[in-house]
Amino acid sequence: MIWKEWKKFYTQIVAEMGFDIEKDREAALILRELLVEKGNYVLVEDLKKSMKNRVYVFGAGPSLEEALSTHIFSDGTLIAADGATSALLEREILADIIVTDLDGRFDDIKKANKLGTYVVVHAHGDNIERLKEYVPQLKNVLGTCQTKPLDIVYNFGGFTDGDRAVFLAESLGAEEVILVGFDFGNRVGKWSKPHLKKHTPIWESKKKKFHFAMQLLKWLEENGNAKIEYLRA
Repeated sequence: MIWKEWKKFYTQIVAEMGFDIEKDREAALILRELLVEKGNYVLVEDLKKSMKNRVYVFGAGPSLEEALSTHIFSDGTLIAADGATSALLEREILADIIVTDLDGRFDDIKKANKLGTYVVVHAHGDNIERLKEYVPQLKNVLGTCQTKPLDIVYNFGGFTDGDRAVFLAESLGAEEVILVGFDFGNRVGKWSKPHLKKHTPIWESKKKKFHFAMQLLKWLEENGNAKIEYLRA
């Protein structure tokens, strides 16, 4: 998704969610500074080298556990959206790429990263302190933002970790993207947030995020190059 197209969605999201655009811009600049200072960043070309034509993107919805119990995902690149990383690790599955704004289980993200997983870290106005704390602890980081991209901080489109991961797969050249654990229902999967111990009724802000995620994925299905499918457990 080019910046011009994303800006239309971003304007709607900011208006509905009450985000601060200037804080989002500040977060992007801070992420860039952290990556340059530590020298732990990678470029999009580095991720493209390991991409397969088929990509599985794992969301943290309630259906994720059953899908991991009943399917094998050995024939594609594996991209985990934040908390889904923990569910994969529990089954000794290592994601190739993690997409996160760092509000998931960081110990699991760091563990996967040490084992060779790329981490795509997203900057926004609400996670500046997490960026400062966690980014220096990682290696092989690709930076992303939701404002105008910078030289080493990209904007591929997408809003939540899950749909951003799908936009990333599209941008990396995937021909087929299979979404696993993307439910968009009335319950939030227990892997979605570190404090959740079980599947939980959806709360209002999450409902709004689901709405935008579905809109964006529909746009990508209609305008992207990759074939997008949903895996139903």
